[in-house]
Amino acid sequence: MIAWLSARSVGAGFVMRMEDLDRQQSNREHERTQLADLSSIGLDWDGDVIRQSERFDLYVEAIERLAEAGLVYECYCSRREIRNEIEASAQAPHGPPGSYPGTCRDLTDADRARRREEGRQPALRLRSDHRTVGFVDRLLGPVEAVVDDVVLRRNDGVPAYNLAVVVDDAAQGVSEVVRGDDLALSTPRQIRLQELLGLARPRYLHVPLVVDAGGERLAKRRGMPVTLADLARVDVGADTVVAWLTESLGLGAGAGLADLVERFDPDRLDRQPVVAPSFVVEAGPGS
Repeated sequence: MIAWLSARSVGAGFVMRMEDLDRQQSNREHERTQLADLSSIGLDWDGDVIRQSERFDLYVEAIERLAEAGLVYECYCSRREIRNEIEASAQAPHGPPGSYPGTCRDLTDADRARRREEGRQPALRLRSDHRTVGFVDRLLGPVEAVVDDVVLRRNDGVPAYNLAVVVDDAAQGVSEVVRGDDLALSTPRQIRLQELLGLARPRYLHVPLVVDAGGERLAKRRGMPVTLADLARVDVGADTVVAWLTESLGLGAGAGLADLVERFDPDRLDRQPVVAPSFVVEAGPGS
């Protein structure tokens, strides 16, 4: 909603992208219900819906360009191995928390051959120079982080999120990205990829999450009713959701989104997490 209001308030277009890289969890039925939900709360978009699952050739091309520049290497580590190495290391790895410690960065040909013989399939990582990259967020202000050896392609052959969104933002002409502030420290990775691929940098607006009374992010796996279908089952309609959302943005309750475009001001957004409304909390686990 904030992304839509930000675009429409300045007369800009709003594009829709289905980030369905994970083929096991994504399907057209999920897409249909998600788009229907967005329409039901008053969001519209310009042009066709773009699906990342149909754009793998573009991501492969971007990885090949990086590889030609000597900026890609194979990584055979599992998530558990990476976590164990970080925990055992006396020195924190470069980059945000959980950054890759560089275990496979300088493997020899023999090392790689041995891992392949063990049946391991490699992911592909960026050979970063560990530079600090910063940007000025419209809400958070200056943000910077050291760019680590970010994954470009998973070991199952699926392109990684950070690479895919960089390619797609450029292809779709995105001038502003609006998303949760839990992704702010990943943005320097994306900016570095933009620089290496010669792509334009959009503006960024990272906004606080909606959390439960304990300060934890809302999650369906915790039994929270976080979709419109969930809420409909406890007699909470889309109008009620929209009213709460607009009120949480300081725009007043009861008005439709189209009536709020002229009043939207990103500089007035709260920088603190927003506690979920009572109808979500009361209809939580066990409901």
